[in-house]
Amino acid sequence: MATRWGLCSAGKISHDFSVDMKTIPPGDHQIVVVAARSLERAREFAKKHSIPKAYGSYEELASDAEIDMMYLDVLHTEHWRLGLLVLQAGKNMLCEKPFAMNSREVGDLIAASKKSNVFLMEAIWSRFPLYREVRRWLAEDANGDVKLMKAFFGSPQLHIPRSFVLMVFNGERPESIHASGVLLNSGMDEPMVVMKFPRNRLALCFFSITVSLPNNATISGTTGTIRVLGPMHCPTTLEVNGKMTQYPLPEPSLPLNFTNSTGLRYKAEEVRQCPLKGLKENPRMPLSESALLTEIMDECRKQVGMVFNQDCQ
Repeated sequence: MATRWGLCSAGKISHDFSVDMKTIPPGDHQIVVVAARSLERAREFAKKHSIPKAYGSYEELASDAEIDMMYLDVLHTEHWRLGLLVLQAGKNMLCEKPFAMNSREVGDLIAASKKSNVFLMEAIWSRFPLYREVRRWLAEDANGDVKLMKAFFGSPQLHIPRSFVLMVFNGERPESIHASGVLLNSGMDEPMVVMKFPRNRLALCFFSITVSLPNNATISGTTGTIRVLGPMHCPTTLEVNGKMTQYPLPEPSLPLNFTNSTGLRYKAEEVRQCPLKGLKENPRMPLSESALLTEIMDECRKQVGMVFNQDCQ
């Protein structure tokens, strides 16, 4: 039986997600309803993507009994409020990244999912499938003992490299975090972050929204090197000790808003399998890692001097 999806937003990522769904057998996934703040916009989106139902409010969407999984793709400033609405209505949810604005909000979402006994995951699709291969190579000691991980990333999606770091170091909590950077007039930050992990392992991440960067990641070990070639947040090329492997993506039926968005299909399939197996979270992107990731982001912002309104609530 197909997983019935509800889209909480008619935004750009929801468009790409809907296009991506057409690369998956309809017997596995179906988008049955979309909601937006404007009913007219929701209906336009539904017509474009052949979605049978449209709502002009998120409250109507949350109360729809025909939804198996909700995809939350609103502005991340609204993830906490609308995420709680969805979870408290007893709906399984895939929440776009970043999960929420700070650790308090992420903790509230996780607690709500557990109280309602529903599935919840942060939507970091790069964990499936190429990063899964990175995990396999690391487990097989393809590059020996990991000593250094470097990531350079020029994109507004600032938390992506830190998510990669946690995957490389198996979700371990860093012993120390040192962040330095600048605050731009726009209110955005451009930090460099150094994290030290147990057994003298280091992670170095640099982020920018004003300069062009390689957007790749390198894992250096005692016997070799693993490189995820750019764009590392939606990768298709992996290099292990000099040997390249390609992971091609299917062609979209409509133009996409973001690079390599047909890779969204992998997180959709990963999410589908979890409730079928009785799981309330995904073992490859567990809630504990999302919580730790947000704690790291909070600490980096604190050291750089960036404060959100939500931090004062």
